[in-house]
Amino acid sequence: MTNEETISVLNDLIQISKDGEREFNDCAERVADPELLNFFTKTSQRCTEGAAMLQKEVSRLGGEPKTEGSFSGAAHRMWSNLKTAVAGNDKESILKACEIGEQHAVEAYEKALHEDLPADIRAMVEMQHQGVIANRDRVHNLLQQRM
Repeated sequence: MTNEETISVLNDLIQISKDGEREFNDCAERVADPELLNFFTKTSQRCTEGAAMLQKEVSRLGGEPKTEGSFSGAAHRMWSNLKTAVAGNDKESILKACEIGEQHAVEAYEKALHEDLPADIRAMVEMQHQGVIANRDRVHNLLQQRM
């Protein structure tokens, strides 16, 4: 895999991480439940940290790291905001929107792991992939508890 291809893969993951950061931050702003507020706030911060790690690698490789989320992530947030506005800011709607976003992130990380990444970068992407899976599973479990 060329350096430019590696940078492209990492920049895609930066956008996914930024999407997650924004999604969880938006969710935190819509809930009053202390457990959910804590979870969303901490998860948003972990997404911020993950994006920063990826940005550092892109810079180290000589690339220009992305600083914003993706268009599809913004579209998903707009759809989620509209849906919860119509349905009300109920916990179930908010969690369902988060679950969809996290499944998208899992798929993006799995796609990246199918690439021939350098060993050190692969290890970092695998670690972040496990974190994204844990986020998705936690959101799913919270959703199941509330149904």
